Amino acid sequence: MEFVLISLLNGVSYGLLLFMLSSGLTLIFSMMGVLNFAHASFYMLGAYLAYSISSAIGFWSALVLVPLAVGLLGALVERYGLRRVHKYGHIPELLFTFGLSYVIVELVQLLWGRVAVPYAIPAELQGSLFTLYTSTFPVYRAFMMLVAILMLLAVYVMLKYTRIGLVIQAALTHPQMVEALGHNVPRIFMWVFGGGCALAGLAGVIGGNAFVTEPGMAYALGSIVFVVVVVGGMGSLSGALLASLLIGVLQTFAVALDFSMLHLLTALGVNVSDAAFAHELMQLTIAQLAPVLPYLLLVLMLIFRPKGLLGTREG
Repeated sequence: MEFVLISLLNGVSYGLLLFMLSSGLTLIFSMMGVLNFAHASFYMLGAYLAYSISSAIGFWSALVLVPLAVGLLGALVERYGLRRVHKYGHIPELLFTFGLSYVIVELVQLLWGRVAVPYAIPAELQGSLFTLYTSTFPVYRAFMMLVAILMLLAVYVMLKYTRIGLVIQAALTHPQMVEALGHNVPRIFMWVFGGGCALAGLAGVIGGNAFVTEPGMAYALGSIVFVVVVVGGMGSLSGALLASLLIGVLQTFAVALDFSMLHLLTALGVNVSDAAFAHELMQLTIAQLAPVLPYLLLVLMLIFRPKGLLGTREG
């Protein structure tokens, strides 16, 4: 019971971090039809900026300032870069964001170096929140979950119950009508792109010190974010939330399991007769397969349900 509860809490906290990162990408795609390959790089940039700002004026200032700075940078990228290639179709957009991701990585290495930086959890959020049997649950994990839930509520309220949210939703399906009513649709797209990047920056502030802030962090999470978006359903925020939690819990449980694949297959009633193959399965543990599980889920989803869990369009 202890293993199940602690693994479930850790999985949910990791899943909510994935959602914080993937929600911005989902918003950008649902509004503009753009798969931003540089999205995880904005997450990395947020973590590095948070490290520098928190070292100078504190973590709480970084929590406010970094999303604003990354969001503004994203808006400028859309206005002076992405908008210029938008008229040429989706392939130039993908190439632009793909190249931008490498530019951001190189700039980060130029400014902060090629090794990990000591971006630490603030003193007031260190320690354990509670002890369950013999395991403790960190305060910072709970803080990550709280920030992600508050972000989800804020985005939901903004899209459903505010004027700007109604304009954004209308521009998604009827851009010509929205423009005829006097709204600047390109400007709306610019701020939506900036808002999506701001959410990635917020995830960087929260996740950078929970894990490791180093130049490879964008590569480590970037591919999983696209798995979340496709599995949840292209353009579906609720689908992204469900997929994030599913992948977070799945990977967390898998990492904690030290059973061999042979034991798992035997428990499922599969008889392995070949001695050499059985020996290989004995050496392979479920924990070693944990990094592969999201991509296996992606393959199965594309085969059996290309629209994703809650999507309305093909992935």
